[in-house]
Amino acid sequence: MAATAGTTRTPNATRTVLRRAAWLALALFWSAFAVLEGIGHGWLAGAAALAFLVLPDLTFLVALDDAPRMAKGQLPPRAVPYYNAMHRALVPLALLVACTVLPVTWPPAVAALCGWLAHISYDRAFGYGLRTKEGFQRD
Repeated sequence: MAATAGTTRTPNATRTVLRRAAWLALALFWSAFAVLEGIGHGWLAGAAALAFLVLPDLTFLVALDDAPRMAKGQLPPRAVPYYNAMHRALVPLALLVACTVLPVTWPPAVAALCGWLAHISYDRAFGYGLRTKEGFQRD
């Protein structure tokens, strides 16, 4: 364990900081890519990127009526499958690969996927990840 100015940092804490820094770098990359897509391909691409930057967190609306009965920080269990599905990076990454490999591409779709990946990356960078089936943050 290394001591720095009176603090002790465990290997797990160092890994967490490095992991979050990597996610932040990815978030900035995907944000820049989304902005460039919006600038290069017009307002529809920019609007799609912005919509998908916000969309993953709107999954809580699935169970909005359950929210008052939940503990602080808990997502209603009914909304968890939707929340987790929208916060897995594999889905937008696979779709982005499909957009680059297939002969037909639509720039607003690429911009939207970049916005979606930026959202996921920012969440991970700030310590928010997938939820347990009860609706709490996973460790």
